[in-house]
Amino acid sequence: MVRPLFVIISALVVSTFAVPPANVSAASAKPTIATTPYTMPTSVSLDDTPPPWASPANARPYIEAAGLTALSAEQLAVHYHAHLDVIDDDTKVTVPAGIGFVIQNGKARGISELHTHDTSGIVHIESAENVPYTLGQVFTEWGVALSATQVGGLRADGAHVLRVYVNGRRFGGDPATIRLKRHLEIALWYGPTGQKPTVPKSYRFPAGV
Repeated sequence: MVRPLFVIISALVVSTFAVPPANVSAASAKPTIATTPYTMPTSVSLDDTPPPWASPANARPYIEAAGLTALSAEQLAVHYHAHLDVIDDDTKVTVPAGIGFVIQNGKARGISELHTHDTSGIVHIESAENVPYTLGQVFTEWGVALSATQVGGLRADGAHVLRVYVNGRRFGGDPATIRLKRHLEIALWYGPTGQKPTVPKSYRFPAGV
């Protein structure tokens, strides 16, 4: 089943924690955040300046660099949503509308499996098959640099840190490898060393999303 471009749709995003082995009790097992290998590409220029960050004017090469496809319509066989917060010293950075859209002459000419319809931070995952997608692919489409020590021009140094949280749980690896799941809340927090981050543990998705 396919639907026209720019249809605002809703659905929800799956537990981000791995199921403990059968011989380990759920109470004693330490949850782990699901990841999938992903390396930010060098084939396109990724923004490493301070926020805000706009979507690329020509999205097609960024979609392709993310290993995704500019489709003619939304594919809804697999359909769920995650939420992204980028916080710069307690100020939210806008996640722009139109990530993953190919726009030509003011009209949508293509849409990838990962995209945003508005500035809410909701990432739509819509695919013809159930394959893993990562946060790094979203940032590649957005055209923004991402690593364990950097988001755009926000770089960890002696006075600042970049901390990553998934459903309120600290993640210490490469955020580009975080696997998108249903109703996942991902928060990237950048601020002064020693400051305690305030980040959301969940996101209240609209009814039916």
